[in-house]
Amino acid sequence: MNAVTIRHVLNTIAEMFPDARCELNHRNPFELTIAVLLSAQCTDETVNKVTATLFDKYRTPQDYLNVPLEELENDIRRIGLFRNKAANIQKLCRLVIDKHNGEIPRKHEELTELPGVGRKTANVVVSNAFDEPAIAVDTHVERVSKRLGIAKADDSVLEVEKKLMRKVPRDEWTITHHRLIFFGRYHCKAQNPKCDVCPILEHCKEGKSRMKAALKKRSTTK
Repeated sequence: MNAVTIRHVLNTIAEMFPDARCELNHRNPFELTIAVLLSAQCTDETVNKVTATLFDKYRTPQDYLNVPLEELENDIRRIGLFRNKAANIQKLCRLVIDKHNGEIPRKHEELTELPGVGRKTANVVVSNAFDEPAIAVDTHVERVSKRLGIAKADDSVLEVEKKLMRKVPRDEWTITHHRLIFFGRYHCKAQNPKCDVCPILEHCKEGKSRMKAALKKRSTTK
């Protein structure tokens, strides 16, 4: 996909989702880090339901360490992999207190040292909490990038991220991340994408193939 096409695609998605943003509710970098950690293999909607009460009970890293692990597990039980996540939250809080004076670090490499925080989570935190341009590649960003041919079908998540960073202007990395998520979550869905009403269908090889197959199916059933 050349630069002109990329620009057209980005502009079109921006028009479709002008209010794209991080949908995880949070009040500070610490809460955002916890919310993103919880969101792995879980919907933002479910995470927000859990954190609505969780963030009232636990305000600081020390608060999470003041309760038995079993109590924290129970508080996040609706979240997938809750036992592993609860353990990581307490380990993360201990390290934040011991090494970072109780504050979430601003540097990407320090964030990824925290238990339960991988590259994607660190990218979300630095971009949303600290206004550092970054593109976090989640399942929606990966799917959309590959369907549109921005990345290859067999590219790793890191390769997808690097290609997006090369092709998208740096000052648009964060907002592009949000817009691609909204586009993938509400339009270019994993199942039943809205190809028939997609304004960028002409640039999507997979979409055109889906439409062709759908037309062929309808013609054979008449």
